[in-house]
Amino acid sequence: MSATPLKREVYLLSRIDLPDSHTLSVYKANGGYQALEKVLTGGFTPAQVIQLVKDSGLRGRGGAGFSTGLKWSFMPDVAKDARPRYLAVNADESEPGTCKDRVLMEKDPHGLIEGILVACYAMRVKTAYVYVRGEYRLSYERVAAAVQEARAAGLIGQKILGTDFACDIWMHKGAGAYICGEETGLMESLEGKRGHPRPKPPFPAGSGLWKSPTTVNNVETLCNVPFVITRGAEWFKSLGTPKSPGNILIGISGHVERPGVYELPLGISARSVLEECAGGVWKGRTLKAWIPGGSSTGLLPGAKIDVAMDHDSIREAGSMLGTGAMIMLDETACTVRAMQVISRFYDHESCGQCSQCREGTQWLAQIFARLERGQGRMEDIELLSSLANGMAPAKTICALADAAAIPTHAIVKNFRAELEEHVRLGRCPLGSAHEAAELEEAHA
Repeated sequence: MSATPLKREVYLLSRIDLPDSHTLSVYKANGGYQALEKVLTGGFTPAQVIQLVKDSGLRGRGGAGFSTGLKWSFMPDVAKDARPRYLAVNADESEPGTCKDRVLMEKDPHGLIEGILVACYAMRVKTAYVYVRGEYRLSYERVAAAVQEARAAGLIGQKILGTDFACDIWMHKGAGAYICGEETGLMESLEGKRGHPRPKPPFPAGSGLWKSPTTVNNVETLCNVPFVITRGAEWFKSLGTPKSPGNILIGISGHVERPGVYELPLGISARSVLEECAGGVWKGRTLKAWIPGGSSTGLLPGAKIDVAMDHDSIREAGSMLGTGAMIMLDETACTVRAMQVISRFYDHESCGQCSQCREGTQWLAQIFARLERGQGRMEDIELLSSLANGMAPAKTICALADAAAIPTHAIVKNFRAELEEHVRLGRCPLGSAHEAAELEEAHA
């Protein structure tokens, strides 16, 4: 955690409580489309926009945390590459525990659209696709309606704001596949094919949608862009930490008093999120385990709750920031049961292209299931580690195998004693207390 208190300022969620916040009139009345106007009529070149975003230090909010401006700069020079170019907006949000992009799309869709338009200007893109998770019906409808409003107002299409800039935005519904949250799987799906991730290289900037230059950005990432343009790189760097600047939307769920999505500076302690925002662990219980960034980032022990919520600090603690989706488990929760659920999910969502993932996720799910049933063997614990080592890191086309392997390594490292107790006792050691807690939650 930072030695000095972090500056706190809400900007991403600053409009969401306004009546009709999703409409164009409310958005424009509260500073909307000023960034686009500044870029198009203020003499900014595309290269200058990219440099400004680079200077801000904005990192992708989809999980990997890669420099946004640097990613934009990978698009080829238009003077040397005449192919059409595309922006694909990743609004799939399929990482379990994550629901931040949903809030932005439902409450402030024009913020996303403005971010898209600025990004397209910077990368000289004329066509953007918004790929929305299939289950997000309201999110899709809100963004689609906002696109129609913006198009009718001359903010999408030809001669935007009276300039030569032209850009169109199209909507696309996903079909509920986790793997389509991976950028190349998303592109395959957009092209009308089965969402199987592609081997890399080639990378999307060189050969993406329809073998043309493509950049894939997450919703929250793009929603930061208008604020960077209007307020400047130095303002953005005044929030968060030097290596992880700006705010992040943290979704906290599980055994807490006030689950929800909160906008906080990167670098805030996980304890502050839990106690100040979410009201602490519910029912006066104690924290046993928690996930910092979605199910693929793995369980940490409750004792590590003082870690700072930024990319480097979470990595040092043995996990990843991921999507900032914190999931809290109290002392009545069984970590083996949690891993049974997580491993079953990844087994179900594996596309089957890579044998390490196809077979590995299936075996992990089976082993965690039998451990939870009390039918496990001591050698299963080492087998879990061996399987995870064969699946990751970076041994498959995409990172789904890693997403299953990382939490497996985490439970073996952090909660080995609980795994062993399941074997020794032939049942869950929490016994009736765990069952009573599950029954209580079911009727809550």
